[in-house]
Amino acid sequence: MDWVNWLVSTVSRALAFGVPLLWGTLGEICAERAGVVNLGVEGMMILGAFTAFAVAQSTGQPGLGLLCAALVGGGAALFHAFLTVTLRANQYVSGLALSMFGLGLAGLLGRGWEGKPLAATLPTLTLPGLARIPVLGPMLFQDQTVLTYAGVLLAVLLWLLLFRTRWGVVIRSVGESPATADALGIRVSLVRYLCVGFGGLLAGVGGGYLSVAYRPAWTEGMSAGMGWIVIALTIFAAWDPLQAIWGAFFFGALYHLSYRLQAYLAPELLKLMPYLFAVVVLAASGFGGARWRRRAPGALGLPYVRGER
Repeated sequence: MDWVNWLVSTVSRALAFGVPLLWGTLGEICAERAGVVNLGVEGMMILGAFTAFAVAQSTGQPGLGLLCAALVGGGAALFHAFLTVTLRANQYVSGLALSMFGLGLAGLLGRGWEGKPLAATLPTLTLPGLARIPVLGPMLFQDQTVLTYAGVLLAVLLWLLLFRTRWGVVIRSVGESPATADALGIRVSLVRYLCVGFGGLLAGVGGGYLSVAYRPAWTEGMSAGMGWIVIALTIFAAWDPLQAIWGAFFFGALYHLSYRLQAYLAPELLKLMPYLFAVVVLAASGFGGARWRRRAPGALGLPYVRGER
């Protein structure tokens, strides 16, 4: 039936489009659980996209490109951590500066790379047996990259780490009450550095996916505001990695439908859908009674100075 084919293709593409959102959101959740807001996700993703493409194009190894993208994203995040954790700069200003710097630097370095198709792309997977399940098989287990399934697995592992291990207690305590954590002998700065750096690694991978898998080419600004969607998604998921899974793929569906439905509705209105929903989420989080507000880490966005509460 036509509607079945339409549903299968829509869900399949939503999964593909949601992958960079999922990786970026998991990284931001990790950083914010430790009390550090990083609005530089857009800059880290676009730097990751350029790095992955340039390395993959030069070496023919998309996997190496993703690794380098992760390192670049992690390096940018650690610079943000230096400014906000060590120098105690305003986290929001530092993150915005990182986004603008990343977009500008990637645009400058990428001028000579535009218009070059990528010869070796990240291969897609079809899971044997599972792909033959009626409807669900083509939806979920056919023609997806390893990053799709790795992202879901990573979300589960990150949830277990945060809520079922001692390390998770340490991370969450640093984000809730760094003074208490410090009094218990926890190195607050180290934990925040590690969480922010790890978040940058994931954002870099998410950006790299765009240029070596989803759309194997380099285009200036190809992240198209995904980093800002990640910020909204972190709130939408209530800082919970498991909720980030369906949240990311829901936004991926909005992205896909904004192209799929252009023959029926105004294209300009459809392109606004993902961003409009993100604005709604951010606006809703501002109400004191909203569940997002209640579940936000207590020290989110606040620098820690020993001896001060």
